[in-house]
Amino acid sequence: MARSIRIEYEGAYYHVMARGNRQEKIFLDAEDRQYFLKTVGDVCEMTGWRVHAWVLMSNHYHLFIQTPEANLVAGMKWFQNTYTRRFNVRHKAWGRLFGDRYKAILVEGENSYYYETLLDYIHLNPARAGLIEVKKQSVLDYPWSSIAAEYALSPGKRNSWMACAEGLKSFGFSDTVDGRRKMIEHLDQRAAEEKETAPGKKNNKVTRSWYWGTEKFSEKILSLKETIFSKERSRAYHSAAERRAHGLQQAQILLDEGLIKAKLTKKDLSNLNGSEPRKILLALLIRKKTMVSNAWLAEHLKMRSAANVSRLLANQDMKKICNSLPLDLIKYAKIEN
Repeated sequence: MARSIRIEYEGAYYHVMARGNRQEKIFLDAEDRQYFLKTVGDVCEMTGWRVHAWVLMSNHYHLFIQTPEANLVAGMKWFQNTYTRRFNVRHKAWGRLFGDRYKAILVEGENSYYYETLLDYIHLNPARAGLIEVKKQSVLDYPWSSIAAEYALSPGKRNSWMACAEGLKSFGFSDTVDGRRKMIEHLDQRAAEEKETAPGKKNNKVTRSWYWGTEKFSEKILSLKETIFSKERSRAYHSAAERRAHGLQQAQILLDEGLIKAKLTKKDLSNLNGSEPRKILLALLIRKKTMVSNAWLAEHLKMRSAANVSRLLANQDMKKICNSLPLDLIKYAKIEN
């Protein structure tokens, strides 16, 4: 069967899901879940994504994201590969972690009905799965969803990539103690109603298609699909799509600013070894904040090859590196030890 096409455009909303290979677990403990959320934060920093809701189950996850730039595919490729690598390193495993291709459903997020329905669907997953005892427990009793870990908290305690204020506003709740309490009560009531009227039944309408919205939204998406199909898929087209992705322009800005802080010129880079600490720190900074390839880093930082960059950046002792670097550069990079 042919794979469904990925439609990308600025400001798009997606319901993204992926399951473990052969339905196996993708989270073995709380630390795995923390690694996953760190990876979500990393990809949001690189792509500019905003997350409106998330839930982590044992063998799958749900994310409701908005992409200010048309970069879903590039971001998801980095995201799932990076979490898989982190999981395998931690558990001394190898091979694929996720099963079939991730599912990304385009959602008419500007429409309050579709937006609110999807938020509820994601946050009620633990209740539907029996992970909380409805009527005796609250949605807050499942810690691995954005309702407990994000929405219930004050703004200063949330991850910067979360769009909780938008979610609360859509339901007509203020981002205050009272408004957050009402959001939780709303979900607890929904969970109780669903248990009584349709116990165990899922809202399949939010997962059964590759787009979800009004008829007008459907026409827009189908028109975009036809446009993509009609384009010549040449190397130039792919290259143009890559250039539009969040990263290349930002990488160049980081490089230019970093060179100033490092008191280096582009000419100096050619005369320094690839293992020079200032090069290493700049490479780590750019890779952390963008999705440029190791080949890009090798070319622009004069580090020979992509393989050499990969080797040099692996398992670096940041304390040792920072001891020999200018304080201005360290402050600029803000790389965690």
